[in-house]
Amino acid sequence: MARDYPPIEKCDTVVIHKDVVNRVKGKMPQEETLYDLAELFKVFGDTTRIRILWALDESEMCVCDIANLLGMTQSAISHQLRILKQADLVKNRRDGKVVYYSLDDEHVKQILDKGLTHTNEK
Repeated sequence: MARDYPPIEKCDTVVIHKDVVNRVKGKMPQEETLYDLAELFKVFGDTTRIRILWALDESEMCVCDIANLLGMTQSAISHQLRILKQADLVKNRRDGKVVYYSLDDEHVKQILDKGLTHTNEK
């Protein structure tokens, strides 16, 4: 659903508030950190990965159970889990022949919760 946004206001003068710019610049994270943050958000840009994260927020699960839940192949789920694991969003543990996946830490749950809260504010 498209939203109508008001036009962005522009400065009518060339005056720059150097004190503000310098203060913000001093707090700005390093470029590499911002790049890593952008890459993290790209991982959240896929509905299948969001569904997997949501499921793992509810319960630790194995690939076959996630595949059954989402109506997808185990291969497709494994591929997405590999991406999530590389981004340090999920972790796994082996119990015999079964590998169980869960959210990597509380931060992942917080990101999901904040995103859902923001999405539901409409």
